[in-house]
Amino acid sequence: MKKIIAFAGSNSKNSINNDLATYASSLIKDVEISVLDLNDFELPLYGIDFEIEHGIPDNALKFLDHIKSSDGIILSLAEHNGAYSAVFKNIFDWMSRAEKNVWYDKPMLLMAASPGGRGGQSVLEIAQGKFPRMGANITGVFSLPFFQKNFSEGKIIDEELNNHLKQVVSIFSNVI
Repeated sequence: MKKIIAFAGSNSKNSINNDLATYASSLIKDVEISVLDLNDFELPLYGIDFEIEHGIPDNALKFLDHIKSSDGIILSLAEHNGAYSAVFKNIFDWMSRAEKNVWYDKPMLLMAASPGGRGGQSVLEIAQGKFPRMGANITGVFSLPFFQKNFSEGKIIDEELNNHLKQVVSIFSNVI
């Protein structure tokens, strides 16, 4: 059975991006889903001095192991000031010190949700530019704007947006 990991680029206990990643993963049948929480992979702030003195922390290596052992990745990025959240950037930096090919050429469904009208477009643009150079095989991109208006009771309630998500999930599912 294929194994998918899903996670949000957020450490919020009430992460809308976690809600989106979890929902998207539920649309794929006959796979084993692991929803990861960045709070379970606490790391010191990346710095070269820390790395030289202590090496790469175990939690960065454990997160990489989840990626490596999966058949595909569903990632929904939180956008903070037009870029990655600090917690995601930190784990990404640590992982890249251990492995340049962070994403191991795995198929990736890349998403973002936002309470605003742009739906995390800025962070998605950054990720689409950077992730393929780090081994991501991005099969589809999805943006969910106005989260509170468009998502309720664990699913997307706007029919057009939901159909678009189902299309990118279907492509992702066929690739894994």
